Amino acid sequence: MASGDPSASRLKKKKRFRRRLRSRIILSFVLLGFGLTAMFAFATNWTRTRVENQIVEDVMNRNIDEYARQFYSAPNAKPEFGVQQMLGRVVKSDRFESLRTEQPDWYELPDGIHNIQGKNADGSPFSYKLGVRKTPTEWFFLAYDMTQATRGEAQFNRAIYLSVLVFTLFSLLVGWWAASRVMSPVSELANRLKRSGRSSQSEALAAHFPDDEVGQLAEALDDYAERLTNVVQRDREFNADVSHELRTPLAVIKGAVELLLSRPDIEDKTRNRLLRIQRAEQQCTDLISALLLLSRNERGHGATDIAKLSEQLLEAHRAQLGGKALALWVEGERGLVVDAPEAAVAVALGNLIGNAVKYTTQGEVVVRLHPRSVEVIDSGPGLSAEDAAKLFERGYRGTHAGHSQGGGIGLSIVRRLCELYGWDVRVKPGETVGVVATLKFERVD
Repeated sequence: MASGDPSASRLKKKKRFRRRLRSRIILSFVLLGFGLTAMFAFATNWTRTRVENQIVEDVMNRNIDEYARQFYSAPNAKPEFGVQQMLGRVVKSDRFESLRTEQPDWYELPDGIHNIQGKNADGSPFSYKLGVRKTPTEWFFLAYDMTQATRGEAQFNRAIYLSVLVFTLFSLLVGWWAASRVMSPVSELANRLKRSGRSSQSEALAAHFPDDEVGQLAEALDDYAERLTNVVQRDREFNADVSHELRTPLAVIKGAVELLLSRPDIEDKTRNRLLRIQRAEQQCTDLISALLLLSRNERGHGATDIAKLSEQLLEAHRAQLGGKALALWVEGERGLVVDAPEAAVAVALGNLIGNAVKYTTQGEVVVRLHPRSVEVIDSGPGLSAEDAAKLFERGYRGTHAGHSQGGGIGLSIVRRLCELYGWDVRVKPGETVGVVATLKFERVD
């Protein structure tokens, strides 16, 4: 189960998060600017319209009263108005019915100020306010031309809309500037943290930032980095000590076994037991080397011949079959060489072969070589869907494990080695019986 660089993935997520945070700040400014400007424009337009209507209606009420007074004092005289756009008309009782035909809309209007709108014969719009005063003997009409005022209102509305647009764009610019200022120290902190993570010694971050929220975050990161460094250092020292202390007795065992095997008078039964001890010692040495690589999270290098290593691993398992009717062999294309220490490859491939041999009571276990991968095929009891989903989890033991020895960490180590080296391991049921485990490598040309 190979995976890409996790640090690169996390860095991409951080960049996306910073972009989203900057966008949220800019969007907040734009919405705030648009909302405030739109509400101010609405309030201004509503107030202007209300005040203008109130003033015009007050003027018309005064003038229509004055019109009636002038008419009663001098019926034949032309009334005078202080406003040029006003026109007056008096309809006497004998002309009431004629008005119904001439101006039906005026005829139905009650006393008060009314808004009249429409279009002229040439299609041009007109708008005026009409003041109405009706008495039993005379009806007074006073018209105030609002066409020019309506044009002015349209121009005012366009100016208001333009102002909303301009201030929204201004809010966008202010938000962009503010987001850059706000995110600048955060971006600087992220860059310093990134550079610090590339070296073995962490860089103190708090000293580069003022005593504000970002500075407090940098101080918390410094404290966390110090504690994390101490944990890693103790872990490395522990792994190095354990590796050294385990290698010493293993070296003693190896030397003693080689010395005993060199004796010509040794019995075959004893020789087989010594060979088994020798293989166990080699497995322990390989496992210690692989675990040390995992603990340091560093790739070792080498030139491991997969075909040769497969033969050695199968030969080691042939001596441990214990009378099982099981055939072990290697087939396929030779020449696959992997850039990795033989110990790491032996642990990964050895676990797959070991599981195949352990759970196959009879039949065959075949190691099939391909140009870039190797397959371990057995004729065992197969694999359930639950096992396939959890097989590489630490501590999980398959349904066929029974009372066999093991803590369920072998395949977990294989998964970690694959993540370290960029390999890929998959286990699936065979076409008819058994299991097929595939280990894909990066080939060295």
